[in-house]
Amino acid sequence: MSLAYPIARTLEEAIKPGVKSARSLREAAAVTGGLKVDGLETSWLHLPPEEADALFRAISAEGPAGHLQRYEDTSGHTVLAVSWWKLADPSAPAKPLSPASKPAPARAAEGDHTDDLYFRRGRTKTRRRRPADPNQLDLFNGE
Repeated sequence: MSLAYPIARTLEEAIKPGVKSARSLREAAAVTGGLKVDGLETSWLHLPPEEADALFRAISAEGPAGHLQRYEDTSGHTVLAVSWWKLADPSAPAKPLSPASKPAPARAAEGDHTDDLYFRRGRTKTRRRRPADPNQLDLFNGE
């Protein structure tokens, strides 16, 4: 069974029974009807054991599978991890680019030889053949 995650704007919406669910980002975008999906979000809920059990029972077999996971913190209290597709808020301003998605700067002048410092020698070491032990019986003549 593949994992399906609920699609919601907030965590409270994500844990309600009967919420729409999707397995992939593409499927989530198709189900939302044109709303932008920010991505897969994981949130943590600290609940008493009775409330955690009630939440697991409320999610029926027809609901999303695998989006709730039960853990314990260091003091033994129940903690639930909830994974869900987070919908973008249409009134929020656009997020700035993350450092990984920024375009690379233009190359420096042609006179820059910084790479020569690191790649002057090969990265792999050459193997040295150990000389054959003279006490070893030669089974293969010269091969």
